[in-house]
Amino acid sequence: SMLYLVGLGLGDAKDITVKGLEAVRRCRRGVYLEAYTSVLTVGKEALEEFYGKELILADRETVEQEADSILKEAAVCDVAFLVVGDPFGATTHSDLVLRAVKLGIPYRVIHNASIMNAVGCCGLQLYNFGETVSIVFWTDTWKPESFFDKIEKNRQNGMHTLCLLDIKVKEQSVENLMKGRKIYEPPRYMSVSQAAEQLLAIIQNRRLQGAEPGITEDTICVGLARVGAPDQKIASGTLCQMSSVELGGPLHSLIVTGTMHPLELEMLKLFSVNSSSFENNAFQ
Repeated sequence: SMLYLVGLGLGDAKDITVKGLEAVRRCRRGVYLEAYTSVLTVGKEALEEFYGKELILADRETVEQEADSILKEAAVCDVAFLVVGDPFGATTHSDLVLRAVKLGIPYRVIHNASIMNAVGCCGLQLYNFGETVSIVFWTDTWKPESFFDKIEKNRQNGMHTLCLLDIKVKEQSVENLMKGRKIYEPPRYMSVSQAAEQLLAIIQNRRLQGAEPGITEDTICVGLARVGAPDQKIASGTLCQMSSVELGGPLHSLIVTGTMHPLELEMLKLFSVNSSSFENNAFQ
């Protein structure tokens, strides 16, 4: 028996690899779809139809609480754990592997495209990216800025920063949480313009504190939406322009550029919101 960790790629049901599909079809019943670190452009039903298999939806709670029963099942028959993008795009899956090894269950990873490498579609070179950051939704009482420091540091080193934007799925309101009611808020996905607004707010805060931030309203950024899907959108321009760009439905990502090679710049111009945004400050 075997535990398969299968990447589904970034598009629709057909983005699974041939190897991945063979693994899924080998599993008699245990095919789990991980449903909390990312979101597919198609529903679970579309996958079930294409694979000819019933899928068990595994949200964060399921995986954290039922990992042992998933693994017990893998000890007796083949089990596949399906992950949007690449299996190791999210840290949570290392935990599953470590537990499997402890139980002596063999595992196999079947890779696929993830946002981490697909962002190359905008023309920025992958090896010029620094540390990836996550931008979370602010609340009235909680407005963390730590990701900003990481972006600044990358930029000082001439590196681009991929910013992964917040996803709120199966979140509970404080009231429902306290009353123990399993009622969930509707899912929310951060847009490029929301992320840009938060960055602009931090820039203003820093200036009020007397600092001159390494990222300004004129820093060239790239907004991406639904990378890998047929309706993928890419927009490049200043951070200020990103705060009013409309890229449609989720998932969105934002790149803050570092030092750009002329070739990278040429590529980014293909996606510019406004051609003049590159003329004044391309090499700042």
